[in-house]
Amino acid sequence: MKIELETFKTNNKSPFRLLHNPRLNNLFYWHFHPEYELVYIEGANATRHVGDHISTYQESDLVFIGSNIPHLNFDYGVQTDYKKEVLHLKPFFKEMVIGEIPELSGIRELFEKSTYGIAFYGETKINVGNRMKKLHTLSTFNLFLEIVQILNILASSTDFELLHDQPFVNKYNNKEQERLRRIYAFVDENYHRKINIDEIAAECNLGKEAFCRYFKKATGNTFVCFLNQYKISQAKRLLMVGKNVGETCFECGFESLSYFNRTFKKVTHENPSEFKRKLASNLV
Repeated sequence: MKIELETFKTNNKSPFRLLHNPRLNNLFYWHFHPEYELVYIEGANATRHVGDHISTYQESDLVFIGSNIPHLNFDYGVQTDYKKEVLHLKPFFKEMVIGEIPELSGIRELFEKSTYGIAFYGETKINVGNRMKKLHTLSTFNLFLEIVQILNILASSTDFELLHDQPFVNKYNNKEQERLRRIYAFVDENYHRKINIDEIAAECNLGKEAFCRYFKKATGNTFVCFLNQYKISQAKRLLMVGKNVGETCFECGFESLSYFNRTFKKVTHENPSEFKRKLASNLV
């Protein structure tokens, strides 16, 4: 199974990254990142795959995932009209904001417990889910206060189950994570143009053949296949915010509309026009 290291831009000093109703249901996105993740989804029956844990959830799910634990997007394969909120918390929030403050010891323990993966249910799931759906409407200051309140609710809850018997340990060591992060950062900055394997190999101080062997072994995927998947995930986001197919094609570094259409369909099993029509019908 291929795994991807998701990299976020670091120039934003906010400890949070909030995604309101992201739609990746047509993309199998098995990935990990240093950020802690709190995800809530409702209106769906799908797979919960976090680390080595695989189960299904019914109607809604609320899960807190520790740093660098691989997980599948919770909306994969969902065809119903669902709502989804994703909150990423950067590691420095735990280290510098929560720190050793006695009044926040419960939240600090929650972060430690997240290394198991935590699924919440009952009143906690309902309460926190409703709060998360309103996060995108808040000012930055009120957002900060509300996130701390949500974390406190989770820390005080007994309505949860741990998804692993032991803390999950990512098999990628720090050196490998840093190399993958550098590769992904390069792709994120340059996906809008043609990227040659030689130049990405040079970023890793490897020859072309050595880089291809390394990337395949580390991710289970070829670099070209990964790059196309990444470009298509960016294309979906552009289509979701109103870009037309032609604009999206060239902004994502494809040199021809026909190749863009073929690649989009290969990754998502539908062409970009169909994806845009479905998106428009869901918004009516």
